[in-house]
Amino acid sequence: MLFNSIFETLKTYSNEQKAKEMSGYMKNNFLFLGVQSPIRKKITKPFLATLKKDNAIAWELIEQCWQNPYRELQYFALDYLGLKKEFLTLADIPKLKDLALRKSWWDSIDQLDRIIGGIALRFPELNHTLLVWSVDDNFWLRRIAIDHQLLRKEKTNTDLLEKIIVNNLGQTEFFINKAIGWSLRDYSKTNPEWVRDFIKRHESKMTKLSVREACKYI
Repeated sequence: MLFNSIFETLKTYSNEQKAKEMSGYMKNNFLFLGVQSPIRKKITKPFLATLKKDNAIAWELIEQCWQNPYRELQYFALDYLGLKKEFLTLADIPKLKDLALRKSWWDSIDQLDRIIGGIALRFPELNHTLLVWSVDDNFWLRRIAIDHQLLRKEKTNTDLLEKIIVNNLGQTEFFINKAIGWSLRDYSKTNPEWVRDFIKRHESKMTKLSVREACKYI
C-alpha cells in the first residue's frame, strides 16, 4: 500500500518533456516520470518521515522500488537508505550488493558507495570484502570499492585506499579511471602530500584522466 501511494504521488507530478530529457541524460538506460530531484524530495518527504519512525529496514519496499521501471523510484529507495544508514549493518551488505548489480549506472552507484562506505566505517571487517570487490569482474562493484571512503577526511584508511586503487590501475573503463581520480582528489583536500606521493609512485600506470582529476586541488 505504501509503495502504491508513493508511486501515485510521483506520477501526479510527471512531466513528459522532462522525462525525455532526464532519460537522455542517462543515455536512455532508464525510463523517467520526469519528476526532478527537488520536487521528488519535497513530495516524498512525508513518506520518508513516516518510514523514519521504524528502526527496521523496509527491504520489501526497497525491492518494489527497484523493480519499478521508473528511475525516480530507485532514487526514492536510495533516499530512504541514506536516511536509515545508521541502522544498516554487515547483514545488509548482500542486499546492497544485489541493488548495485541491478539497474547499475553512476547515479545509483555513487549513492550506494557512500551508504556502503558508512557501514565499513562502523564495521571495519567489511574492508576485506571491499578489497575483494576491487578486483571483481563487475566494474560497478570496483567503483564502489574505489570511492567508498569519499568524505572520510582524517578517517581515511590510506593503506586500503592504495591497495584498491592499485588493483584498478591500467584500466580502460572510464568510470573506473574517473573514480580513481575522484577518490584521490577528495583525499587531497585532507592530505595533499600523501596524494602527491601516490601519484609520483604510480603515475606511469595511471591514465591522464585519473591524474588530472587527482591533481585538481594540489
